[in-house]
Amino acid sequence: MIKRDIAVKILNDLNYYPVLAIVGPRQSGKTTLAKNIFKDKPYINLEDLENRSFAQDDPKGFLAQFPNGVVIDEVQRVPELLSYIQVIVDKKKQNGMYILTGSQNFLLMESVSQSLAGRVSIFNLLPLSVSELKNAQLSKNTIADTLFTGFYPKLFSEPGIDISGYYSNYIQTYVERDLRLISNIINLSLFRKFLILCAARTGQLLNVSSLANDAGVSHKTAREWLSLLELSMIIYLLRPYHQNFGKRVVKMPKIYFFDTGLLCNLLNITDASQVKSHYLKGGIFESFIITEILKYRYNNAQNPNIYFWRDKLGNEVDLILEQADKTIAVEIKSGATITKDYFKSLKYYKKLAGETVANMYVIYGGEENQKRTQAHIFGWRDLAKELPLRSI
Repeated sequence: MIKRDIAVKILNDLNYYPVLAIVGPRQSGKTTLAKNIFKDKPYINLEDLENRSFAQDDPKGFLAQFPNGVVIDEVQRVPELLSYIQVIVDKKKQNGMYILTGSQNFLLMESVSQSLAGRVSIFNLLPLSVSELKNAQLSKNTIADTLFTGFYPKLFSEPGIDISGYYSNYIQTYVERDLRLISNIINLSLFRKFLILCAARTGQLLNVSSLANDAGVSHKTAREWLSLLELSMIIYLLRPYHQNFGKRVVKMPKIYFFDTGLLCNLLNITDASQVKSHYLKGGIFESFIITEILKYRYNNAQNPNIYFWRDKLGNEVDLILEQADKTIAVEIKSGATITKDYFKSLKYYKKLAGETVANMYVIYGGEENQKRTQAHIFGWRDLAKELPLRSI
């Protein structure tokens, strides 16, 4: 069991909420985490047909088996259980009774918002973070190996596993199994093509019309499929920062993938050495950094509050972190050598934003840390200790 950083927050909220929900992408470690930190609670998995039939046919009788609560895995398979859980927790007024997990974030969230509002604390569990791997002494030797391998726990609990084969199976399971439960997508091969086209746009402004045309689907279908990918935590759409400083800013989001190993597989990268020269290396590296920041914030029960900034002239800052009336500006560079160009966009943004900028950072693909007048520079290996970005 690799220690998960989010466990501290989960155990804390156990004292304040009757229901805790752990959601996230398939195979991110939800079941292992729940079973590990709630060893004293009974465990039930609704993927099991017998358990699912019992819960569907007799929800009252099903829950009556567990008078002091239970860990219910894949609860989205029987969403009607949540209404019965609401009645029980309102009657018993006991915190920490039910621990729910679900792979399909949006199905569970919709049911939770309807039935358990105010009674549940929700946690987003993404695959392993740089911090968690470092603490477990499982970090990869190079940035190329790190990006190619990705961060799903199974790849580290079973180190001999074929990485490309794992992600091919993951995609097949997601496309052919999960999507059938949540959408009426008929042409799965077309959806797979759409997913690959999304991967080819990593780190770029997302033009939905162009994507739809390339995929051979309608604009409406493309938007629906993007929503499925976003809500099931396959992709992350980074929104533009709203502050325009008197300049016209772009309105389109940028597209990133939550896991770089999955992204590399979709890009037909079959070996870590291919990452170094791939034309999307910069976008892959940006996905890595942005997701690590999201993991840090989710693991500490914080709202993401992250954006990018770009004006119509092409001036751009890769990442803006916002809190109250202050911002942190972050430039992300995959190169291993620091050059003066790394600071150009930050200096431009600082000139516009003035005192609202609390600090500026450059995160790059090298390993040397520097504190310069323009920005604090740190390499990818130091993400674990630097990600708090405490200056804000």
